[in-house]
Amino acid sequence: MSTYNFGNVNGPARFGDRTTPDLETLMEAADRLTEALRAEYPGLVSSGETIQEQLAESAEDGLPPNRGRIRSALETIAIAASAGTASLDYTRHLLHALDL
Repeated sequence: MSTYNFGNVNGPARFGDRTTPDLETLMEAADRLTEALRAEYPGLVSSGETIQEQLAESAEDGLPPNRGRIRSALETIAIAASAGTASLDYTRHLLHALDL
């Protein structure tokens, strides 16, 4: 096992530094995702609503959103959504924003 100190693994560009968008931005993305699901995949609207509910609950109680429920809903959408759809774009955006 090496004990070499790699120093700042983020480097000068700080690629490893990530900040989670504010809750309002996440809620807006979830709203747009649900709208896209209504148009493209009506059978998946409940997954979008689950994400909205979890973010709304977080806003209400001040605690972090339930990442497990959000991840599960996003994975359900990602499996069914076709490439090039707004539903998949918003799903990827939220997965990345929440670092899931």
